[in-house]
Amino acid sequence: MAARQSLTSRIAGGEIDRRRLLSCLAGGFGSVGLASLLSDSAADASPTTITGLPHHEPRAKRVIFCFMNGGPSQIDTFDPKPELTRWDGKRLPVLDQNTNKLLGKPRPLGNAFPTPWKFAKHGQCGMDVSELFPHVAKRVDDLCLIRSMCCDSFFHAQGTLEMMTGSGLFLRPSMGSWLTYGLGTENRNLPGFVVLGNVMGNVDATKVFSSAFLPAEFQGTQLPNLKEPIPNLRSPLAESDQRAQLDVMQQLNELHLRRRAETSALSARIEAFELAYRMQTEASEAFDLASESQATRRLYGADDKITGDYGQKCMLARRLVERGVRCVVVNHVNWDQHSDLMAGHAKNAREVDQPIAGLLTDLKQRGLLDDTLVIWGGEFGRTPNTEGKNGRDHNTAAFSMWLAGGGVKRGHIHGVTDEFGAFVVDGRTHVHDLHATILHLMGINHERFTYRYGGRDYRLTDVFGTVVKGILA
Repeated sequence: MAARQSLTSRIAGGEIDRRRLLSCLAGGFGSVGLASLLSDSAADASPTTITGLPHHEPRAKRVIFCFMNGGPSQIDTFDPKPELTRWDGKRLPVLDQNTNKLLGKPRPLGNAFPTPWKFAKHGQCGMDVSELFPHVAKRVDDLCLIRSMCCDSFFHAQGTLEMMTGSGLFLRPSMGSWLTYGLGTENRNLPGFVVLGNVMGNVDATKVFSSAFLPAEFQGTQLPNLKEPIPNLRSPLAESDQRAQLDVMQQLNELHLRRRAETSALSARIEAFELAYRMQTEASEAFDLASESQATRRLYGADDKITGDYGQKCMLARRLVERGVRCVVVNHVNWDQHSDLMAGHAKNAREVDQPIAGLLTDLKQRGLLDDTLVIWGGEFGRTPNTEGKNGRDHNTAAFSMWLAGGGVKRGHIHGVTDEFGAFVVDGRTHVHDLHATILHLMGINHERFTYRYGGRDYRLTDVFGTVVKGILA
Protein backbone atom coordinates (compact mmCIF):
# COMPACT_ATOMS: atom_id res chain seq x y z
CA MET A 1 0.00 0.00 0.00
CA ALA A 2 2.90 2.34 0.79
CA ALA A 3 4.27 1.80 -2.70
CA ARG A 4 0.92 2.73 -4.22
CA GLN A 5 0.66 5.85 -2.08
CA SER A 6 4.16 6.84 -3.07
CA LEU A 7 3.30 6.33 -6.71
CA THR A 8 0.15 8.45 -6.53
CA SER A 9 1.95 11.21 -4.64
CA ARG A 10 4.61 11.30 -7.35
CA ILE A 11 1.86 11.58 -9.96
CA ALA A 12 0.19 14.36 -8.02
CA GLY A 13 3.51 16.18 -7.75
CA GLY A 14 4.14 15.96 -11.45
CA GLU A 15 7.22 13.73 -11.14
CA ILE A 16 5.72 11.11 -13.46
CA ASP A 17 3.78 11.96 -16.58
CA ARG A 18 0.40 10.20 -16.39
CA ARG A 19 0.24 9.36 -20.07
CA ARG A 20 3.68 7.75 -19.93
CA LEU A 21 2.66 5.63 -16.98
CA LEU A 22 -0.58 4.57 -18.64
CA SER A 23 1.25 3.49 -21.75
CA CYS A 24 3.51 1.31 -19.59
CA LEU A 25 0.50 -0.26 -17.97
CA ALA A 26 -1.42 -0.76 -21.22
CA GLY A 27 -1.00 -4.50 -20.94
CA GLY A 28 -2.76 -4.36 -17.61
CA PHE A 29 -5.66 -2.50 -19.15
CA GLY A 30 -6.16 -5.26 -21.65
CA SER A 31 -6.37 -7.81 -18.89
CA VAL A 32 -9.25 -5.96 -17.27
CA GLY A 33 -11.28 -6.79 -20.38
CA LEU A 34 -14.27 -5.08 -21.89
CA ALA A 35 -12.33 -2.56 -23.91
CA SER A 36 -15.53 -1.62 -25.66
CA LEU A 37 -16.88 -0.34 -22.38
CA LEU A 38 -14.22 2.37 -22.38
CA SER A 39 -15.57 4.03 -25.50
CA ASP A 40 -19.19 2.98 -25.43
CA SER A 41 -19.36 2.90 -21.62
CA ALA A 42 -21.82 0.82 -19.66
CA ALA A 43 -24.83 1.19 -17.48
CA ASP A 44 -25.37 1.89 -13.83
CA ALA A 45 -23.86 -0.59 -11.41
CA SER A 46 -24.98 0.87 -8.10
CA PRO A 47 -28.24 1.37 -6.24
CA THR A 48 -30.24 4.47 -7.03
CA THR A 49 -29.13 7.73 -5.48
CA ILE A 50 -32.38 9.48 -6.40
CA THR A 51 -34.27 10.14 -3.19
CA GLY A 52 -38.00 9.58 -3.15
CA LEU A 53 -38.05 6.89 -5.85
CA PRO A 54 -40.13 5.00 -6.55
CA HIS A 55 -42.91 7.55 -6.21
CA HIS A 56 -45.50 4.80 -5.74
CA GLU A 57 -45.66 1.02 -5.56
CA PRO A 58 -44.29 -0.30 -8.88
CA ARG A 59 -46.10 -2.97 -10.85
CA ALA A 60 -43.00 -3.78 -12.93
CA LYS A 61 -39.37 -4.05 -11.89
CA ARG A 62 -37.79 -4.47 -15.31
CA VAL A 63 -38.47 -3.93 -19.02
CA ILE A 64 -37.81 -5.98 -22.16
CA PHE A 65 -38.48 -4.08 -25.40
CA CYS A 66 -38.71 -6.32 -28.49
CA PHE A 67 -38.06 -3.55 -30.98
CA MET A 68 -39.03 -4.21 -34.60
CA ASN A 69 -36.84 -1.76 -36.53
CA GLY A 70 -38.42 -0.35 -39.68
CA GLY A 71 -42.10 -0.22 -38.74
CA PRO A 72 -44.34 -3.33 -38.91
CA SER A 73 -47.66 -2.90 -40.66
CA GLN A 74 -50.56 -2.79 -38.21
CA ILE A 75 -52.98 -3.73 -41.01
CA ASP A 76 -51.11 -6.99 -41.59
CA THR A 77 -50.43 -7.96 -37.98
CA PHE A 78 -52.81 -6.87 -35.20
CA ASP A 79 -55.41 -4.46 -36.67
CA PRO A 80 -57.53 -6.18 -39.36
CA LYS A 81 -59.35 -3.94 -41.86
CA PRO A 82 -61.68 -6.06 -44.04
CA GLU A 83 -63.14 -2.87 -45.57
CA LEU A 84 -59.92 -2.50 -47.57
CA THR A 85 -60.93 -5.53 -49.64
CA ARG A 86 -63.94 -3.63 -50.99
CA TRP A 87 -61.66 -0.76 -51.99
CA ASP A 88 -58.92 -2.95 -53.47
CA GLY A 89 -57.18 -1.07 -56.27
CA LYS A 90 -59.21 2.10 -55.69
CA ARG A 91 -58.28 5.48 -54.33
CA LEU A 92 -59.04 5.71 -50.60
CA PRO A 93 -61.08 8.87 -49.89
CA VAL A 94 -59.56 9.28 -46.43
CA LEU A 95 -56.12 9.91 -47.93
CA ASP A 96 -56.76 12.86 -50.24
CA GLN A 97 -57.35 15.47 -47.55
CA ASN A 98 -54.89 13.99 -45.04
CA THR A 99 -51.77 13.22 -47.08
CA ASN A 100 -49.42 15.42 -45.09
CA LYS A 101 -50.74 14.21 -41.74
CA LEU A 102 -50.46 10.56 -42.73
CA LEU A 103 -47.11 10.59 -44.45
CA GLY A 104 -45.42 13.55 -42.80
CA LYS A 105 -44.79 15.20 -46.16
CA PRO A 106 -46.34 15.30 -49.66
CA ARG A 107 -45.78 11.96 -51.36
CA PRO A 108 -47.42 10.05 -54.23
CA LEU A 109 -50.26 7.87 -52.94
CA GLY A 110 -51.15 4.47 -54.31
CA ASN A 111 -54.50 2.73 -54.19
CA ALA A 112 -55.99 0.61 -51.42
CA PHE A 113 -53.91 -2.44 -50.51
CA PRO A 114 -55.83 -5.06 -48.46
CA THR A 115 -53.76 -7.44 -46.39
CA PRO A 116 -52.69 -10.65 -48.14
CA TRP A 117 -52.88 -12.53 -44.81
CA LYS A 118 -55.87 -13.97 -43.00
CA PHE A 119 -56.90 -12.94 -39.51
CA ALA A 120 -58.55 -15.14 -36.87
CA LYS A 121 -59.72 -14.69 -33.30
CA HIS A 122 -57.61 -16.29 -30.59
CA GLY A 123 -57.70 -16.93 -26.86
CA GLN A 124 -60.51 -16.41 -24.42
CA CYS A 125 -60.37 -12.69 -25.19
CA GLY A 126 -61.04 -13.28 -28.91
CA MET A 127 -58.25 -11.00 -30.09
CA ASP A 128 -57.75 -10.84 -33.86
CA VAL A 129 -54.22 -11.78 -34.93
CA SER A 130 -52.78 -12.27 -38.40
CA GLU A 131 -51.61 -15.68 -39.54
CA LEU A 132 -48.13 -14.11 -39.58
CA PHE A 133 -47.98 -14.73 -35.81
CA PRO A 134 -49.32 -18.23 -35.02
CA HIS A 135 -47.15 -18.60 -31.89
CA VAL A 136 -47.83 -15.14 -30.43
CA ALA A 137 -51.53 -15.74 -31.16
CA LYS A 138 -51.47 -18.48 -28.52
CA ARG A 139 -50.37 -15.89 -25.92
CA VAL A 140 -53.01 -13.21 -26.64
CA ASP A 141 -54.65 -13.63 -23.25
CA ASP A 142 -51.44 -12.16 -21.81
CA LEU A 143 -51.30 -9.24 -24.27
CA CYS A 144 -52.50 -5.67 -23.90
CA LEU A 145 -52.83 -4.48 -27.49
CA ILE A 146 -52.72 -0.76 -28.29
CA ARG A 147 -54.13 -0.16 -31.77
CA SER A 148 -54.14 3.63 -31.46
CA MET A 149 -50.44 4.53 -31.32
CA CYS A 150 -49.15 7.65 -33.09
CA CYS A 151 -45.94 9.64 -33.24
CA ASP A 152 -44.41 12.74 -34.85
CA SER A 153 -41.32 11.50 -36.68
CA PHE A 154 -41.69 10.20 -40.22
CA PHE A 155 -38.14 9.00 -40.95
CA HIS A 156 -36.50 5.94 -39.39
CA ALA A 157 -33.65 7.73 -37.66
CA GLN A 158 -35.92 10.33 -36.07
CA GLY A 159 -38.72 7.83 -35.43
CA THR A 160 -36.43 5.41 -33.60
CA LEU A 161 -34.94 8.29 -31.64
CA GLU A 162 -38.44 9.42 -30.66
CA MET A 163 -39.55 5.93 -29.64
CA MET A 164 -36.47 5.37 -27.49
CA THR A 165 -35.82 8.87 -26.12
CA GLY A 166 -39.04 10.86 -26.52
CA SER A 167 -37.55 13.29 -29.04
CA GLY A 168 -36.99 12.79 -32.74
CA LEU A 169 -35.11 16.08 -33.14
CA PHE A 170 -32.74 16.49 -30.19
CA LEU A 171 -30.31 14.27 -28.34
CA ARG A 172 -32.06 13.07 -25.19
CA PRO A 173 -31.43 10.22 -22.74
CA SER A 174 -32.77 6.84 -23.77
CA MET A 175 -35.64 5.36 -21.79
CA GLY A 176 -33.33 2.67 -20.42
CA SER A 177 -30.93 5.37 -19.26
CA TRP A 178 -33.73 7.18 -17.43
CA LEU A 179 -34.77 3.94 -15.73
CA THR A 180 -31.29 3.00 -14.57
CA TYR A 181 -30.57 6.58 -13.48
CA GLY A 182 -33.73 6.70 -11.38
CA LEU A 183 -34.01 3.13 -10.13
CA GLY A 184 -30.46 1.83 -10.32
CA THR A 185 -29.78 -1.84 -10.93
CA GLU A 186 -30.61 -4.95 -8.95
CA ASN A 187 -27.21 -6.47 -9.75
CA ARG A 188 -23.99 -4.47 -9.36
CA ASN A 189 -22.09 -7.06 -11.38
CA LEU A 190 -24.01 -6.50 -14.62
CA PRO A 191 -24.93 -3.39 -16.63
CA GLY A 192 -28.34 -1.96 -15.85
CA PHE A 193 -29.26 -1.19 -19.48
CA VAL A 194 -28.35 -3.67 -22.24
CA VAL A 195 -29.05 -3.52 -26.00
CA LEU A 196 -28.98 -6.80 -27.94
CA GLY A 197 -28.44 -6.71 -31.70
CA ASN A 198 -28.04 -3.85 -34.14
CA VAL A 199 -30.51 -1.23 -35.30
CA MET A 200 -31.08 -0.29 -38.96
CA GLY A 201 -28.08 1.08 -40.79
CA ASN A 202 -29.47 4.60 -41.12
CA VAL A 203 -30.18 4.82 -37.37
CA ASP A 204 -27.43 6.14 -35.07
CA ALA A 205 -27.38 3.67 -32.18
CA THR A 206 -24.99 5.88 -30.20
CA LYS A 207 -27.75 8.50 -30.03
CA VAL A 208 -30.70 6.15 -29.68
CA PHE A 209 -29.25 4.37 -26.62
CA SER A 210 -27.29 7.32 -25.25
CA SER A 211 -27.52 8.76 -21.75
CA ALA A 212 -27.16 12.26 -23.34
CA PHE A 213 -26.94 14.78 -20.49
CA LEU A 214 -27.48 12.16 -17.77
CA PRO A 215 -24.24 10.84 -16.25
CA ALA A 216 -22.45 8.84 -18.92
CA GLU A 217 -22.44 5.60 -16.93
CA PHE A 218 -26.17 5.21 -17.57
CA GLN A 219 -25.95 4.76 -21.35
CA GLY A 220 -26.83 1.42 -22.91
CA THR A 221 -24.27 -1.36 -23.17
CA GLN A 222 -24.58 -2.54 -26.77
CA LEU A 223 -23.93 -6.21 -27.53
CA PRO A 224 -24.37 -6.75 -31.27
CA ASN A 225 -22.67 -10.15 -31.50
CA LEU A 226 -23.91 -13.00 -29.29
CA LYS A 227 -21.10 -15.31 -30.43
CA GLU A 228 -18.73 -13.06 -28.49
CA PRO A 229 -20.96 -10.58 -26.66
CA ILE A 230 -18.14 -9.14 -24.55
CA PRO A 231 -14.60 -9.54 -25.95
CA ASN A 232 -11.72 -10.31 -23.59
CA LEU A 233 -14.03 -10.98 -20.67
CA ARG A 234 -11.71 -13.38 -18.86
CA SER A 235 -8.46 -12.16 -17.35
CA PRO A 236 -5.17 -14.08 -17.65
CA LEU A 237 -4.02 -12.63 -14.29
CA ALA A 238 -4.61 -13.99 -10.83
CA GLU A 239 -7.49 -12.19 -9.14
CA SER A 240 -5.27 -10.67 -6.41
CA ASP A 241 -2.81 -9.27 -9.01
CA GLN A 242 -5.59 -7.88 -11.13
CA ARG A 243 -7.29 -6.29 -8.12
CA ALA A 244 -4.03 -4.63 -7.04
CA GLN A 245 -3.39 -3.31 -10.54
CA LEU A 246 -6.93 -1.98 -10.81
CA ASP A 247 -6.63 -0.26 -7.40
CA VAL A 248 -3.58 1.65 -8.60
CA MET A 249 -5.31 2.70 -11.79
CA GLN A 250 -8.36 3.76 -9.80
CA GLN A 251 -6.25 6.11 -7.67
CA LEU A 252 -4.56 7.58 -10.73
CA ASN A 253 -7.88 8.15 -12.47
CA GLU A 254 -9.38 9.79 -9.40
CA LEU A 255 -6.43 12.18 -9.23
CA HIS A 256 -6.97 13.03 -12.87
CA LEU A 257 -10.71 13.36 -12.27
CA ARG A 258 -10.21 16.02 -9.61
CA ARG A 259 -8.25 18.17 -12.08
CA ARG A 260 -10.95 18.17 -14.76
CA ALA A 261 -13.91 20.50 -15.10
CA GLU A 262 -16.03 17.99 -17.02
CA THR A 263 -16.23 14.73 -15.10
CA SER A 264 -19.14 12.66 -16.45
CA ALA A 265 -17.30 10.82 -19.23
CA LEU A 266 -14.24 10.12 -17.08
CA SER A 267 -16.40 8.96 -14.18
CA ALA A 268 -18.05 6.53 -16.58
CA ARG A 269 -14.65 5.23 -17.66
CA ILE A 270 -13.56 4.73 -14.06
CA GLU A 271 -16.78 2.88 -13.24
CA ALA A 272 -16.36 0.84 -16.43
CA PHE A 273 -13.11 -0.62 -15.08
CA GLU A 274 -14.81 -1.62 -11.85
CA LEU A 275 -17.84 -2.98 -13.66
CA ALA A 276 -15.63 -4.94 -16.04
CA TYR A 277 -13.80 -6.48 -13.10
CA ARG A 278 -17.03 -7.48 -11.38
CA MET A 279 -18.53 -8.83 -14.61
CA GLN A 280 -15.74 -11.31 -15.24
CA THR A 281 -17.44 -13.93 -13.11
CA GLU A 282 -21.13 -13.12 -13.32
CA ALA A 283 -21.34 -12.06 -16.97
CA SER A 284 -19.67 -15.26 -18.12
CA GLU A 285 -22.43 -17.22 -16.44
CA ALA A 286 -25.22 -14.88 -17.62
CA PHE A 287 -24.16 -15.13 -21.28
CA ASP A 288 -23.68 -18.91 -21.20
CA LEU A 289 -26.67 -19.91 -23.34
CA ALA A 290 -25.31 -23.44 -23.65
CA SER A 291 -26.34 -24.04 -20.05
CA GLU A 292 -30.03 -23.80 -21.00
CA SER A 293 -31.98 -27.05 -21.28
CA GLN A 294 -32.93 -28.47 -24.66
CA ALA A 295 -36.59 -27.93 -23.81
CA THR A 296 -35.97 -24.23 -23.21
CA ARG A 297 -33.91 -23.89 -26.38
CA ARG A 298 -36.73 -25.50 -28.38
CA LEU A 299 -39.22 -23.14 -26.77
CA TYR A 300 -37.31 -20.14 -28.16
CA GLY A 301 -36.32 -21.82 -31.43
CA ALA A 302 -32.74 -21.11 -30.43
CA ASP A 303 -31.22 -23.86 -32.57
CA ASP A 304 -33.35 -23.35 -35.66
CA LYS A 305 -31.80 -21.75 -38.74
CA ILE A 306 -34.65 -19.23 -39.11
CA THR A 307 -35.48 -18.38 -35.50
CA GLY A 308 -32.08 -19.06 -33.94
CA ASP A 309 -30.64 -15.56 -33.93
CA TYR A 310 -33.62 -13.77 -32.41
CA GLY A 311 -34.41 -16.79 -30.24
CA GLN A 312 -31.00 -16.60 -28.60
CA LYS A 313 -31.40 -12.84 -28.09
CA CYS A 314 -34.78 -13.34 -26.39
CA MET A 315 -33.37 -16.13 -24.24
CA LEU A 316 -30.47 -13.93 -23.21
CA ALA A 317 -32.89 -11.09 -22.43
CA ARG A 318 -34.72 -13.39 -20.02
CA ARG A 319 -31.43 -14.46 -18.43
CA LEU A 320 -30.38 -10.84 -17.97
CA VAL A 321 -33.59 -9.59 -16.36
CA GLU A 322 -33.64 -12.74 -14.24
CA ARG A 323 -30.27 -11.62 -12.89
CA GLY A 324 -31.29 -8.06 -12.14
CA VAL A 325 -30.72 -6.06 -15.35
CA ARG A 326 -33.23 -3.21 -15.39
CA CYS A 327 -33.86 -2.71 -19.12
CA VAL A 328 -33.09 -4.84 -22.19
CA VAL A 329 -33.80 -3.82 -25.80
CA VAL A 330 -33.90 -6.74 -28.26
CA ASN A 331 -33.53 -5.39 -31.79
CA HIS A 332 -34.77 -7.00 -35.00
CA VAL A 333 -34.28 -5.59 -38.50
CA ASN A 334 -35.72 -4.85 -41.05
CA TRP A 335 -39.51 -4.31 -41.28
CA ASP A 336 -39.26 -1.44 -43.77
CA GLN A 337 -41.10 -3.00 -46.73
CA HIS A 338 -41.61 -0.19 -49.24
CA SER A 339 -41.77 -2.99 -51.78
CA ASP A 340 -42.35 -6.73 -51.68
CA LEU A 341 -44.37 -6.58 -48.47
CA MET A 342 -45.40 -10.23 -48.60
CA ALA A 343 -41.87 -11.63 -48.72
CA GLY A 344 -40.41 -9.11 -46.26
CA HIS A 345 -43.05 -9.27 -43.53
CA ALA A 346 -43.37 -13.05 -43.87
CA LYS A 347 -39.62 -13.51 -43.39
CA ASN A 348 -39.50 -11.12 -40.42
CA ALA A 349 -42.49 -12.69 -38.69
CA ARG A 350 -41.04 -16.20 -39.07
CA GLU A 351 -37.82 -15.03 -37.42
CA VAL A 352 -39.43 -13.43 -34.34
CA ASP A 353 -42.81 -15.12 -33.77
CA GLN A 354 -41.67 -18.25 -31.94
CA PRO A 355 -38.89 -16.51 -29.96
CA ILE A 356 -41.24 -13.80 -28.65
CA ALA A 357 -43.95 -16.33 -27.75
CA GLY A 358 -41.24 -18.41 -26.09
CA LEU A 359 -40.09 -15.40 -24.09
CA LEU A 360 -43.62 -14.75 -22.80
CA THR A 361 -44.11 -18.43 -21.95
CA ASP A 362 -40.75 -18.73 -20.23
CA LEU A 363 -41.21 -15.57 -18.16
CA LYS A 364 -44.64 -16.77 -17.05
CA GLN A 365 -43.42 -20.26 -16.15
CA ARG A 366 -40.65 -18.75 -14.02
CA GLY A 367 -42.98 -16.32 -12.25
CA LEU A 368 -41.28 -13.32 -13.84
CA LEU A 369 -44.02 -12.02 -16.14
CA ASP A 370 -46.03 -10.39 -13.37
CA ASP A 371 -43.25 -7.88 -12.65
CA THR A 372 -41.54 -7.79 -16.06
CA LEU A 373 -42.99 -5.44 -18.68
CA VAL A 374 -42.58 -6.81 -22.22
CA ILE A 375 -43.10 -4.34 -25.10
CA TRP A 376 -43.44 -5.15 -28.82
CA GLY A 377 -43.49 -2.68 -31.70
CA GLY A 378 -41.58 -0.47 -34.11
CA GLU A 379 -41.06 3.25 -34.56
CA PHE A 380 -44.26 3.74 -36.61
CA GLY A 381 -46.72 1.81 -38.80
CA ARG A 382 -47.53 1.48 -42.49
CA THR A 383 -50.11 2.93 -44.89
CA PRO A 384 -53.27 1.10 -46.05
CA ASN A 385 -52.43 1.96 -49.65
CA THR A 386 -49.64 0.73 -51.86
CA GLU A 387 -46.25 2.25 -52.39
CA GLY A 388 -45.09 1.14 -55.80
CA LYS A 389 -46.65 -2.16 -56.75
CA ASN A 390 -46.61 -4.17 -53.55
CA GLY A 391 -45.22 -2.16 -50.63
CA ARG A 392 -46.46 0.15 -47.90
CA ASP A 393 -45.15 3.58 -46.89
CA HIS A 394 -44.58 4.93 -43.37
CA ASN A 395 -47.57 5.88 -41.24
CA THR A 396 -47.10 8.04 -38.14
CA ALA A 397 -50.83 8.65 -37.64
CA ALA A 398 -51.79 5.12 -36.58
CA PHE A 399 -49.97 1.94 -35.65
CA SER A 400 -50.13 -0.97 -33.21
CA MET A 401 -47.96 -1.99 -30.28
CA TRP A 402 -48.57 -4.46 -27.47
CA LEU A 403 -47.47 -4.82 -23.87
CA ALA A 404 -47.53 -7.85 -21.60
CA GLY A 405 -47.02 -8.49 -17.88
CA GLY A 406 -45.85 -5.78 -15.50
CA GLY A 407 -49.24 -4.45 -14.42
CA VAL A 408 -51.13 -4.09 -17.72
CA LYS A 409 -54.52 -5.60 -18.52
CA ARG A 410 -54.39 -9.02 -20.12
CA GLY A 411 -56.37 -9.95 -23.20
CA HIS A 412 -57.26 -6.29 -23.66
CA ILE A 413 -57.49 -4.03 -26.72
CA HIS A 414 -57.10 -0.27 -26.37
CA GLY A 415 -57.95 2.25 -29.08
CA VAL A 416 -59.61 2.18 -32.48
CA THR A 417 -58.47 3.21 -35.93
CA ASP A 418 -60.68 4.13 -38.87
CA GLU A 419 -62.07 1.53 -41.28
CA PHE A 420 -58.85 1.61 -43.31
CA GLY A 421 -56.31 1.66 -40.47
CA ALA A 422 -55.00 5.05 -41.56
CA PHE A 423 -55.90 7.24 -38.58
CA VAL A 424 -56.79 6.92 -34.90
CA VAL A 425 -60.44 7.64 -34.12
CA ASP A 426 -60.52 6.69 -30.42
CA GLY A 427 -58.02 6.22 -27.59
CA ARG A 428 -55.17 8.17 -29.23
CA THR A 429 -51.90 7.12 -27.59
CA HIS A 430 -48.84 9.18 -28.43
CA VAL A 431 -45.31 7.93 -27.77
CA HIS A 432 -45.17 10.42 -24.86
CA ASP A 433 -48.23 8.70 -23.38
CA LEU A 434 -46.57 5.30 -23.79
CA HIS A 435 -43.46 6.54 -21.98
CA ALA A 436 -45.54 8.09 -19.19
CA THR A 437 -47.33 4.76 -18.75
CA ILE A 438 -44.11 2.73 -18.72
CA LEU A 439 -42.65 4.99 -16.04
CA HIS A 440 -45.89 4.75 -14.05
CA LEU A 441 -45.74 0.95 -14.13
CA MET A 442 -42.15 1.18 -12.87
CA GLY A 443 -43.30 3.29 -9.92
CA ILE A 444 -42.33 6.69 -11.35
CA ASN A 445 -44.46 9.81 -11.81
CA HIS A 446 -43.21 11.09 -15.17
CA GLU A 447 -43.98 14.73 -14.31
CA ARG A 448 -41.86 14.60 -11.13
CA PHE A 449 -38.96 12.62 -12.60
CA THR A 450 -36.65 15.35 -13.94
CA TYR A 451 -32.99 16.16 -14.48
CA ARG A 452 -31.61 19.69 -14.36
CA TYR A 453 -29.50 20.52 -17.41
CA GLY A 454 -28.72 23.77 -19.25
CA GLY A 455 -30.93 25.82 -16.96
CA ARG A 456 -34.11 23.75 -17.26
CA ASP A 457 -35.64 20.55 -15.93
CA TYR A 458 -35.85 17.76 -18.51
CA ARG A 459 -37.90 14.61 -18.38
CA LEU A 460 -38.45 11.59 -20.65
CA THR A 461 -41.88 12.89 -21.70
CA ASP A 462 -40.67 16.50 -22.22
CA VAL A 463 -43.75 18.65 -21.38
CA PHE A 464 -46.25 16.10 -22.68
CA GLY A 465 -47.60 12.67 -21.84
CA THR A 466 -50.57 11.23 -19.99
CA VAL A 467 -50.68 7.84 -18.30
CA VAL A 468 -52.99 5.54 -20.27
CA LYS A 469 -55.07 4.40 -17.30
CA GLY A 470 -57.33 2.28 -19.51
CA ILE A 471 -54.60 -0.32 -19.98
CA LEU A 472 -53.63 -0.62 -16.30
CA ALA A 473 -54.67 -3.80 -14.51
